[in-house]
Amino acid sequence: MQIADVQEQIDHELVSSQQIERKIRQVAAQVSHDYQGRRPLLVAVLKGAVNTLVALSQAMTIDAQIDFMSLSSYGSGSSSSGRITVRQDLSTDVKGRNVLIVEDIIDSGYTLDWTVRELKRRGAASVEVFALLEKPARRKVEVPVKYKGFEVPDEFVVGFGLDYDERFRNLDSIAVLKPEVYEGSLV
Repeated sequence: MQIADVQEQIDHELVSSQQIERKIRQVAAQVSHDYQGRRPLLVAVLKGAVNTLVALSQAMTIDAQIDFMSLSSYGSGSSSSGRITVRQDLSTDVKGRNVLIVEDIIDSGYTLDWTVRELKRRGAASVEVFALLEKPARRKVEVPVKYKGFEVPDEFVVGFGLDYDERFRNLDSIAVLKPEVYEGSLV
C-alpha cells in the first residue's frame, strides 16, 4: 500500500505522534517512580498494544520484564462478543509479580476485565493498567485504569498498533478511518 492510498482512507488525525510520545514519556516517568525497587512485568495483548508497550518500556528508567498474550473477543465482527478466547498465553508465571497491563485501547472493557481477573486469579501480587486510549461511549464493563492516555470519541481509530483488517498499524499517530473503508467501498 502506498502512502497516498493510506491518506485517502484516513478522515483525520486524532492524536499526533508528538502527543503520543509526550504522554508515554509522562506515564513512563510515573510508572518508573511507582515501581522503583521492583521489577514489574509489562503485559501487552497482541497485536495492538505492541507499539505502546515498546514505547513505554523504552521510556522507563527502571528494569522491567515484558510478555505477551493473544486474546480475542471479536470473532469475525467489529464489536466485542464478550466471550474471550486465549490464542497465546503468557510464557511467564505471574504469581507474586507486580503486573502492568499495557493496552492500546479500551473499548467495551470485556477483554481487559477478563485479563485483570485472570492475572489476579493466577496469583499476581498486583495488577494495574495503562491504556493509551479509552473510548468511554462503548464501555460495557468498568475496569480501573491507573495510568491514562487519551479519551477518544466513538469513531473507528487506527494507527500506533491499532488496525482495521491488519492494516494501518504502522501509522505513527492515531487517526480516524473514513466510514467507507470499513463499510466496504474503499477496501
